[in-house]
Amino acid sequence: MPVASKTRNILEGLMRESSFKWLLGNRASLNEEFNETGMPPSTQKNLILDLSPVANIVVRQCSKILEIPTSELQESFNLEASDSIKHPSLYARNFLEYCCFRALALSIRATGHLGDKKFRRLTYDMMVAWETPAAASHPLVSLNEDISVGLEAFSRIASAVPLIANIIVSESLFEVLTTATGGRLHFFIYEKYLTGLERAIKELKAHTKSSLLSASRSSRGEKILEVDGTVTTQLVLEHIGMSTWPGRLTLTDHTLYFEALRVVSFDNPKSYDLSEDLKQVVKPELAGPWGTRLFDKAVLYKSISLSEPVIFEFPELKGHKRRDYWLAIIREILYVHRFINKFQIKGIEQKDTLSKAVLGILRIQALQKIKSIPPFKFETLLMFNLCDQLPGGDLILEALAKMSFYRESERSNSSRDTNGLGIYSISSLGMFSNLGLVFRASSSPSGPIDGLILGDIAVGQLTSLERVIKESRNSHKKVVVAEATVDGVKVDGIETNMAVMKELLLPLNELIDGTLSLFSWHEPLNSSIFCLAGSFIICRGYLNYTFASLFIFVAAFMVLTKYFNQGRDVHQIRVIVPPPMNKMEQLLAVQNLISQAEGFIQDGNIVLLKLRALLLFIYPRASVKFVVALLISALVLAILPIRYIMLMLYLEAFTRHSPPRKASSERWNRRLREWWYSIPAAPVVLEREKGEKKRK
Repeated sequence: MPVASKTRNILEGLMRESSFKWLLGNRASLNEEFNETGMPPSTQKNLILDLSPVANIVVRQCSKILEIPTSELQESFNLEASDSIKHPSLYARNFLEYCCFRALALSIRATGHLGDKKFRRLTYDMMVAWETPAAASHPLVSLNEDISVGLEAFSRIASAVPLIANIIVSESLFEVLTTATGGRLHFFIYEKYLTGLERAIKELKAHTKSSLLSASRSSRGEKILEVDGTVTTQLVLEHIGMSTWPGRLTLTDHTLYFEALRVVSFDNPKSYDLSEDLKQVVKPELAGPWGTRLFDKAVLYKSISLSEPVIFEFPELKGHKRRDYWLAIIREILYVHRFINKFQIKGIEQKDTLSKAVLGILRIQALQKIKSIPPFKFETLLMFNLCDQLPGGDLILEALAKMSFYRESERSNSSRDTNGLGIYSISSLGMFSNLGLVFRASSSPSGPIDGLILGDIAVGQLTSLERVIKESRNSHKKVVVAEATVDGVKVDGIETNMAVMKELLLPLNELIDGTLSLFSWHEPLNSSIFCLAGSFIICRGYLNYTFASLFIFVAAFMVLTKYFNQGRDVHQIRVIVPPPMNKMEQLLAVQNLISQAEGFIQDGNIVLLKLRALLLFIYPRASVKFVVALLISALVLAILPIRYIMLMLYLEAFTRHSPPRKASSERWNRRLREWWYSIPAAPVVLEREKGEKKRK
């Protein structure tokens, strides 16, 4: 009998004897329910005393699937596991993981296992048992309240089934599933999610078997992941320049296709390849009729193969959820191919990596079918989108690539993992094969792929990928907290923001005012002391030590501030809010700011035009003086050491307003301004774009 059929028969009779009746609401005592499982006396004598009752039931179910007695499973674990994994404090949970991972690796090879209610209940029961694995922990399960599971149990067990979850997005997926249940996952929500997954898989199969884009995608065996614009009331609009066409948009695992709508049919598809390195950019965009930018409901795509960007608009009456969904899934396919090209992943591992991105899109489609789940951010549930946003996401991708290289080498060498736990795992690619969605050039998943790792997780320990993900998640939480403080201090109104900025810059303004007072020689004694001290530092070459001392002073100030402010409230900046402006006053303030900015730009242009006139000898008399000044400066730089040049510049700038030099400085400044004002600007000719070219 084939393995798949044999496993299916086992799953069909899985809980006839050892069902979780007590988890389904029966209020009998735990011992009575445990005895009612119908286990023969010989089996009850072989119960593992280190495990809790619920863990014993799960282990017994695993032994039925594997057709291995629980005693032999325990002997195999004790023989093959390392001492750290068999530590008494971790023994129960690690042995439970060992049994669960082995059973799942075999169970998910059965065709149609996701639709089997017994399999759904089994995976959830594994999560429950994972939270209370040891004999001393079973009182934590209360029969007087609904059973639920937490994040860590979900991440460990669900991530062992590539279709249900992925270790990178498992935390985000759990948060979405438990938004309305207080951070605990109940079985009815979990079952709805798996039902949605089953429907998404059926739709993927239907798209794959359909005649859509049959000629275009046959060469690479592309699978259609999403189609939009098939309903006339929800067409997709393609904007290229000033032209707009309604049509149908299709995303495959390699390419984005658009078919313009004609009278009764669709035109030949235009393809936008996402798998090649074409410097593509995919981002949200504003769009509207005749090239206007009115509605935030579009996606912009551009690459070096296109002469101008293409904008796909997703019209809808309220919000831009439809656009956000398409933006996320298009980016996911683009990012996964960038990952494959960057790390040069080939062969089966390339197909497996691509299947991970496809599974992520299927999970989003499944969640959208659950009406009780509130709106969520699509990019947080797509692993390559998420790695693009998380701090250290590049390190996650590097760890993922290393694991791919390791599995490829293991497959080539036909060797087993050094930990030798003998777990036969299954990859995302193998999952696709079992769903009847085989990638081209894929191999059979029936043989051993990894020794210890099941997917991206390992028994009793964190893989390198999990460690990087954990560090990245912790960093992301700090970023979220920091962003929350930023959002909390944002204020509305130009006048209020200016008042806040003025208060924040008060210490800097005081420092600048004090320095300008020294340069102005309002207090000759202080200015003389500062001038002599600066000259001494420059002459002796102590400038680097001065800056180092300044940094040490700032660091010491921060440490002392932390020491003396322990236990005190955070010092808040108090700002006196100016009187609020009405709309007309705000418009006038904005107009003044724009006028000032325009004046600064004009002054900058004049400086650049005068420099151009000097360099091109448009005004020879001024240019000759400029050339002489450049030659003298070059001679000074060539002869004098840099230390003395810095001293000369410092003394010239600092003593410019001193009593002995004040009159001569004013005279030289006047001559310099007169010389600068006498330089004409280089001519500028303004040409307007021709009307015909503009209309085109």
